[in-house]
Amino acid sequence: MSDDITFSIIKPDAFSRGDAARILFRIAEAGFTIAALKMIHMTRAQAEGFYAVHRERPFFEGLVEFMSTGPVMVMVLRHPDAVERFRSLIGTTDPAKAAPGTIRAEYGTTVQRNAVHGSDSAENAFKEASYFFSAIEIF
Repeated sequence: MSDDITFSIIKPDAFSRGDAARILFRIAEAGFTIAALKMIHMTRAQAEGFYAVHRERPFFEGLVEFMSTGPVMVMVLRHPDAVERFRSLIGTTDPAKAAPGTIRAEYGTTVQRNAVHGSDSAENAFKEASYFFSAIEIF
């Protein structure tokens, strides 16, 4: 398992507001290389599959509904110590508690509508990337 990749999603809220390009710029400016990128509109079934680990949590239904409301960008990012570096760049899950200057502080509005998803471990980054990309799509 490589610690130089992480997985991210630019969520429907940021995408619908036109913030995707600005977020991509911030990611590149922070030194990340985009190893794979595509725009998709997740179906409910795809969102349920991706977030299956949270199925028993009270926020699952709302999250699945939200993530299937519009287009998203899914991506694999490369950087030394990628997961930790990316989580530092995006900030905490709650934009109101995220450090100033982080992506979530700048573009997120609520815990659910926090603009971006970022993997929480190298193992999950691999699993999440594999959900949306085949090996030949990741450079």
